[in-house]
Amino acid sequence: MPRRVVRRPRTDKSVLLPPETVVALRAELARVADAVVDQIIREVPPYEDAFSGPMGETIRGAVQVALGGFLSLISDSRGPDAMAPRASAVDGAYQLGRGEVRSGRTADALLSAYRIGARVSWRHLSAKAVEQGIDPATMASFAELVFAYIDELSAASVAGHRDESASEGRIRQRMVERLARHLLAGAPEATVLASAERAEWTPPSTLTAVLVAESQAGALLQVLRRGTLLTTDLPDLDGAALLMVPDAHGRRRASVLRAVRGRDAWVGPARPWVEVRESYDRAVRARALGLTGDTEAHLPRLVLTADPRALADLRARVLAPLDELRPAAAAKLRETLRAWLLHQGRREEVAATLFVHPQTVRYRMTQIRDLYGDRLEDPDTVLALTIALGVEEVSG
Repeated sequence: MPRRVVRRPRTDKSVLLPPETVVALRAELARVADAVVDQIIREVPPYEDAFSGPMGETIRGAVQVALGGFLSLISDSRGPDAMAPRASAVDGAYQLGRGEVRSGRTADALLSAYRIGARVSWRHLSAKAVEQGIDPATMASFAELVFAYIDELSAASVAGHRDESASEGRIRQRMVERLARHLLAGAPEATVLASAERAEWTPPSTLTAVLVAESQAGALLQVLRRGTLLTTDLPDLDGAALLMVPDAHGRRRASVLRAVRGRDAWVGPARPWVEVRESYDRAVRARALGLTGDTEAHLPRLVLTADPRALADLRARVLAPLDELRPAAAAKLRETLRAWLLHQGRREEVAATLFVHPQTVRYRMTQIRDLYGDRLEDPDTVLALTIALGVEEVSG
């Protein structure tokens, strides 16, 4: 943790308050602390519950200690030794900032509380100082010291809040990445549940894998559903980031697709959250094939290329009757047979698809029947031909 620089307010002896005034001010500290806490509760909603019960008493005590340290500072002329109470108060403020992160409150809420504390404290302390007959010049210097002191405490609290947030963020990110590895490795459900608990992540019904360039992951994370997991620590990613979006199934999928529009992204299918590996694998395959966007829009290509060697064997076997033809002639017959299968033999539609005359279709189909014979009536052969020729359709 970087060393904190403690700024020391000016302690000119000309602004030291008389001992009797300090005594009178100290007598007010309990009342001031009560007023500060009550006002913060009214004006800063995140603190409404925090100050109830024992915690409220603890905060009241902390306010008294902080203000008491200030009074010690301005009433003591011993030089460096007088810094001890203030150093303790600054350290306490730093720890308070760290604790606010663990309590789930923001730095904005903390600063609001300090602003209110400064205003209320000054109102009460200045009124008592006036009662004690403090002259205007000393009062102005007193005001300067009060606000400088509280600014110092608030800066220490913000530093504590920032340091704890950074530390907590790093720890949580490690927990999230461990959870992601467990999910993708197919770890036992008990292991995954324990990992989710450590990451303070509530399991959803489904998860959808989204791959995106690492440089765009942060911006995309801001617009996706709360609870989205982000990791870049996977060997298959190669410069991409993986986001696992909770409950983006059904109609909610459209919002994910809108979020990735205009980006190089790959969106897998929604799967039960412990089976998100299936969604991730599909997104990775789509990326490897040069497809982008919604993998659901590329299902034929993904299915037909799921086993490239098996597909190559199928094509070689079922298209073997065309091997003896010249390449150009074989290509025309494959094109005609594919259109014939897809249009279920409707010659006019086949001709329109190929931009040829129906008579040309008749002639080519006669050649094909001569090559295949009765096999064109066999359902298994028709299925094999549809698959073998279909890959050319989805690739085109």
